[in-house]
Amino acid sequence: MSVTEQARRAREAAGALAVATRTAKDAALHAMADALVARTPEILAANAADLAAGQDAGLSAAVLDRLALDAGRVAAIADALRQMAALPDPVGEVVRGSTLPNGLELRQIRVPFGVVGIIYEARPNVTVDAAGICLKSGNAALLRGSSSAAHSNAALVAVLRDAVAAAGLPADAVQLLDATSRDSVKELMRARGLVDVLIPRGGASLIRTVVEESTVPVIETGVGNCHVYVDAAADLAKAVAITVNAKTQRLSTCNTAESLLVHADVADAFLPPVLAAFAEAGVTVHGDARVVAYSEAVVPATDEDFGTEYLSADISAAVVDSLDAAVAHIRRYGSGHTEAIVTDSQSAAREFVARVDSAAVMVNASTRFTDGGEFGFGAEIGISTQKLHARGPMGLPELTSTKYVVTGDGHLRA
Repeated sequence: MSVTEQARRAREAAGALAVATRTAKDAALHAMADALVARTPEILAANAADLAAGQDAGLSAAVLDRLALDAGRVAAIADALRQMAALPDPVGEVVRGSTLPNGLELRQIRVPFGVVGIIYEARPNVTVDAAGICLKSGNAALLRGSSSAAHSNAALVAVLRDAVAAAGLPADAVQLLDATSRDSVKELMRARGLVDVLIPRGGASLIRTVVEESTVPVIETGVGNCHVYVDAAADLAKAVAITVNAKTQRLSTCNTAESLLVHADVADAFLPPVLAAFAEAGVTVHGDARVVAYSEAVVPATDEDFGTEYLSADISAAVVDSLDAAVAHIRRYGSGHTEAIVTDSQSAAREFVARVDSAAVMVNASTRFTDGGEFGFGAEIGISTQKLHARGPMGLPELTSTKYVVTGDGHLRA
C-alpha cells in the first residue's frame, strides 16, 4: 500500500478519533496494554530477529540497547499506556474564554492535529508510545521506524491495531509505513494536506533531513548534547553523584549528559574523584588540556568532541574560569536540550537559568529527569528543542492545536 493511501486511511480514522469520548480512547489504551502483555512471546521473537540482524550488521552496543526488548521492557511499555489512560484528556479543554462586550461568547479549545507522522530510529518502545499518545490526543499515527527495528515494529503495530479495533475504534488510527525503502520517508515528507504534522525522533542527520526537506509542518525534536556545570559554590559530593548519574544511568538516551564543565576554583577537589568514578564505570573522558593534566586516562579532546552527542560511554570535559565561560561554552556547543548546574549559590543558579537557552535547565539535579514520564506527563512523543508551539517534553497537550468557538444570538457585525 502506498504512503498516500495509508495517509488517506489515517485521515478517515482521525475523523472518528476527533469525536471519540475519553472513555472510548482510554478503553482502547487499556486494550492495547493488555494485548502487549498477552502477546509478549511473539513480540520478543520478532525483536530477537532484529537484534540478530543488528549484531551481524555491526550495530553499536548503545544502538542494540535501544533496540532490545525483554518481558520487563514490554511490561513497562504496557504500563505507560495504562498511565496515559489515567491522564486528563486534552481534547475539548478550554484554554481561555470570555464574554465579549457585544455579548458574543468566545472560547479557545484544544483539538487534535488530525494525522501525525513520526519518523524515528531504532527504539521500538517509541512505536507504542507514539501510537498511544496520538490516540489519547485524538490523532491518527503514521509510524515510520528504522529498518533495524522492522520486525519488532511490525509485531507491535499488529498487536496494537488488533486491540484498537477490538475496542471499537478504527484500526487505521495506527499504521506502520514500510521501513525497507527510503521512498516511504520521502512520500511522508511530501504528504502535505493529508498529514498535518511530522515529528522526527533520532540523530542529528535524520532531524536535519526532515526539517530541510519536508513540505509537511515539522515539530523538531532535538539532539541531546547535554551539559553538567559544576560551579565554584557546588557541594562536591553532590556534584560527583549528579554528574555520574547524568552520564551513566542510561547511556543511550537524549537526556544523558555528554559534556562536563568544572569551575577552576573546584577543579583540584572535584576532578580526581569524578574521574575515578568514571573510570570505575568504564566511561572514557575526552578532556581539554586542563582536564588531561589530572589523569593519564583522559583522552585529549578535539573541538568536535565538545559538540558530540556520544550516546556511549564517553563524555567531554573542560575546566572553565567562570560561570560566564560555562554559559559561553554551552551556547557554542549545546543543542538546546538540557543543561544542569550544581551549586549552593542561589545567585549563580538564577543567572545560569536565565542565561542558558535550552528546553530544560536543571538546578542540582541530573539531566536524566528531562522526560515526559518524570515530569508527570505520561509517555512523551519526544523532547522538542524548537521554540514554536512546543518546547521540552511533548505530552498530550502538545499533540493538540486549538480552535476558537464563538457563540452568539443572531449577532451581526455592523
